[in-house]
Amino acid sequence: MNHPIRVGVGGWSFEPWDETFYPAGLSKAKQLEYASRKMTAVEVNATYYSSFRPETFAKWRDATPDGFVFSLKAHRFSTVRKTKEDMKKSVDMFLGQGITQLKDKLGPINWQFPPTRKFEREYFDMFLSQLPKEKDKLRLRHALEVRHPSCSDPAFLELLTKHGATVVYAEDDAFPKIRHEGADFAVARLMQTKSDVATGYAKGDIDRFAKMFTDWSKKQDVFGFIISGAKERNPAAAMALQEKLGITPKTSRDADDMVAGKAKSAQAKPAAKKAAPKKAPAKDAPKNMPAKKK
Repeated sequence: MNHPIRVGVGGWSFEPWDETFYPAGLSKAKQLEYASRKMTAVEVNATYYSSFRPETFAKWRDATPDGFVFSLKAHRFSTVRKTKEDMKKSVDMFLGQGITQLKDKLGPINWQFPPTRKFEREYFDMFLSQLPKEKDKLRLRHALEVRHPSCSDPAFLELLTKHGATVVYAEDDAFPKIRHEGADFAVARLMQTKSDVATGYAKGDIDRFAKMFTDWSKKQDVFGFIISGAKERNPAAAMALQEKLGITPKTSRDADDMVAGKAKSAQAKPAAKKAAPKKAPAKDAPKNMPAKKK
């Protein structure tokens, strides 16, 4: 029996998606609820730039259905430290902000390194040794995203296996495509969607990714994220890939019913004599960060 495959995008609050993904009239506060019923995972990019409160992680957890998973990008400062003490301090700060409030919906943590970080065995061994395997009795899965060609060294993969971590497979011609089979999970970021293709990727690419993920799932849990590229097309690409894999969530219909139910109740509700005060916009939904960062 194959391992689970989950597919998603980066974030859930991105203005162009109001036209290409979200139904007309859906409030910002309901976007996570809707997106998490159309896809099976999401990568939270906002945690790369900011910290959040435990209550925010709990709120995200409660808004999403069973089986949905959040992959978090670790804070950008945590992967530029040079001493063991500074590494530990940064790692502990990120892990200690309340991410375990996600409980069983906490997926892989992406530790993204700058493109200038070359492979040095001592450095990466020291960094990996600072990553705990669990926190608050919750398993932590660590994935390192590296972008320097020197990290294709087999010694890097050996280190990952030693520490129970993995590498992010990056489908982008600008970065090395490194595949690691020594962990029980795999993480992929697919970053080359095209704006002139309705599903972001052509059918041949969707088929290729589906076969790749299916092969990986024979031995590993698989987490695949459609990131960057023509971001307005990414939800369509994720849903096309899910359909090809045969893993479109059953909750997809719930999302449609949620919107239809809202529309129905709105029609049935008599017009109010006074305009109801507008609700303050939700503040906790992470927004997609500048396109320059992938």
